[in-house]
Amino acid sequence: MQILDFLTGRPQSVRIGNSFSSTTTLSTGAPQGCVLSPLLFTLLIHDCAAMHISNHIIKFADDTTVVGLISKNDESAYREEVQQLTAWCKANSLSLNVDKTKEMLVDFRREQNDHPPLFIDGSSVEIVKSTKFLGVHLVENFTWSLNTTSISKKAQQRLYFLRRLRKAHLPPPILTMFYRGVIESVLSSCITAWFGNCTVSDCKTLQ
Repeated sequence: MQILDFLTGRPQSVRIGNSFSSTTTLSTGAPQGCVLSPLLFTLLIHDCAAMHISNHIIKFADDTTVVGLISKNDESAYREEVQQLTAWCKANSLSLNVDKTKEMLVDFRREQNDHPPLFIDGSSVEIVKSTKFLGVHLVENFTWSLNTTSISKKAQQRLYFLRRLRKAHLPPPILTMFYRGVIESVLSSCITAWFGNCTVSDCKTLQ
């Protein structure tokens, strides 16, 4: 009962300077910033699981991805999974933003069949050739040039600040700490997933 009382009937308002908005009572979701929030959030989304063994649902906070393996041109399990996820969201007072929902097809067959559009609540989902998943750029042919280009661009932008710090004659330990925390962390983000399949050109770019 204590957890139920904690989750329901929570008054909330917004303050900007000395001005306050009207109070709204919330009874959905888990409050952010408290000790119990990660556990409560995990419990709330625990039943959001794949129905078919050929599918996987990857959940990361409010970013959810459905991965489906389509065999023998039978997409029924995959499409049913998407509809089931849509129904789960409605049952849990969550709304799917179809405009931000993308679909990417990975098909290495020589003869590729037409893929009918995927519909969510009557709206078609855009099919893209690349997408960004947890900070990593995925491309339909699983090449990594787009990802390494994005990473190197971020690193170059941060190298500018490192040069400014060096011109300010900061001690080497601080420069090293800045490099490892701000630049090297970008270059090595998810590196075990993509670096092994990089081309020679991509490796030179990263070097």
